[in-house]
Amino acid sequence: MYVIAVYDIGEKRVGKMLKLFRQYLNWIQNSVFEGEITEVKLKELKSKAKQIMKLETDSLIIFKSREERWLEKEIIGEEKNKLEQFL
Repeated sequence: MYVIAVYDIGEKRVGKMLKLFRQYLNWIQNSVFEGEITEVKLKELKSKAKQIMKLETDSLIIFKSREERWLEKEIIGEEKNKLEQFL
């Protein structure tokens, strides 16, 4: 499945969350990640994220799609982290 994940988290925990998400998805902008991930890996990621978060003040939003091709992405302005295909 293809996901876009966005989090809003307290300043003291941002570094830990960034490090965690980079293990699973591609960083595209501050606190925004995207990429292909299996159901099992997504479940694992959410579980680890909940351990870092303070659920009463932090938030994590995950948008899911079966495949990337069903999403249309439009970038206005500078793309922060370009995803490149390696052949």
